[in-house]
Amino acid sequence: MYLLGVDVGSSSVKASLVDAESGQCVGTSFFPKSEAPIHAEHAGWAEQDPQMWWDNLCSAVGEAISKAPRGAANEVAAIGISYQMHGLVCIDKERRPLRPSIIWCDSRAVGIGNRAFDELGHEQCLTHMLNSPGNFTASKLRWVKENEPQLFEKIYKIMLPGDYIAMKMTGEISTTISGLSEGTMWDFKENSIAHLLLNHYGISADLLPEVRPTFSQQGVLTAEAAAQMGLQAGVPVTYRAGDQPNNALSLGVFNPGEIASTAGTSGVVYGVNGKVDYDKQSRVNSFAHVNHSAKAPRIGVLLCVNGTGILNSWIRRNVMTDGTSYPQMNDMAEKAPIGSEGLSVHPFGNGAERMLNNKEMGCNISGLNFNIHSRNHIVRAAQEGIVFSFKYGIKIMEQMGLHVGKIHAGNANMFLSPIFRETLASVCNAEIELYDTDGSVGAAKGAGMGAGIYKDEKEAFATLGKVMTIGPDTKNIDRYVEAYDLWESRLNNLIK
Repeated sequence: MYLLGVDVGSSSVKASLVDAESGQCVGTSFFPKSEAPIHAEHAGWAEQDPQMWWDNLCSAVGEAISKAPRGAANEVAAIGISYQMHGLVCIDKERRPLRPSIIWCDSRAVGIGNRAFDELGHEQCLTHMLNSPGNFTASKLRWVKENEPQLFEKIYKIMLPGDYIAMKMTGEISTTISGLSEGTMWDFKENSIAHLLLNHYGISADLLPEVRPTFSQQGVLTAEAAAQMGLQAGVPVTYRAGDQPNNALSLGVFNPGEIASTAGTSGVVYGVNGKVDYDKQSRVNSFAHVNHSAKAPRIGVLLCVNGTGILNSWIRRNVMTDGTSYPQMNDMAEKAPIGSEGLSVHPFGNGAERMLNNKEMGCNISGLNFNIHSRNHIVRAAQEGIVFSFKYGIKIMEQMGLHVGKIHAGNANMFLSPIFRETLASVCNAEIELYDTDGSVGAAKGAGMGAGIYKDEKEAFATLGKVMTIGPDTKNIDRYVEAYDLWESRLNNLIK
């Protein structure tokens, strides 16, 4: 018996087939093989075609199955979906997208959300939705209403990216509390849809899909979808979550005080809080975690830095010689000293940054000396700058009472860099535990929980394998702290 997990990101779609009994991945693949395009008609915009996600998903599933034991396609018991958060998909009555999806890193709705925050009142928004309306899905929909009124009138339902994928699989239109909360469309105080914000925006709640539990049967695979994916019709979809709650699930993070982190295109530190709480300046986000309920709150406190791995890839494309690999870049970073001899990089070049009060400040390089610094310094300063942006946000989380003493992460992306993980452990004075898992494998195990194949999260993640533990470099902590303090002081000057 197998479980299928898909992770629909903005760079690619990954699919993994997991043996339900052993917990081992028996086949995995991703598409496209190079980063998926993001269309930006104007500065600060970011859009993708939802059909592209589906086409890449079908290709990834097909290749994953081809790597699995013969007959595995006929033994898939459940499907789980992880997806890029905060996106907006608008469909008509024929269930066709009316426009490209406005995705997570698109910042066009910042002004709309900020005005709503002021007009509704900060305390009102934070006590009900735990966040400013900001640049989230509800504000993006209001942008469509204001700027594309004729298209808005044709909308039958709006969905998050994962809701769209579930609809393509099952033909059913639904969402989750966790999903609505990530779009600031869930009211924690009233335990209902956030009519407070929707009414302010002039948006009918009828545009929202039916709400279903995160772990539940959310439909079954249609014959058409099954044929495209290479599976049998009737397989249930039993789990759906945004990529960051799902990443936490993948790492076995369910309970208050537990911390998960990722560092792909964007970088995230995600902590679970056991009470409904928020940051008074709304610089970090608070959403319903996968196991949240009104009786037993589980709030995911999300620190997101948009410009992380995308900075590393930009440097590889535009600064390095052709053919330079990421491992080679990591080797180059090792040749520069801690602190990069006074060179600081602020990696905020991928849209508005929530923890900087939604400022869109761009990436900045400070302290560059033509007589001292080389490519080695640039590569190291970029990785240090990404880590320092994590530390800056973690300080905000600590003000909310979350203690970061241990960080769970997948052995992937920026965490493959020794410089990155050693700097993070040292500047935070925390242990980092790396695990052999990813979002698609986690989504598969989430599907097993939703289908009742696993009785609880302990059984589902009993086979989760730890790769290594990285502790702080105690001999050099002062040097890391000095480099961070310089980075933060320069940042404060930039955002005055």
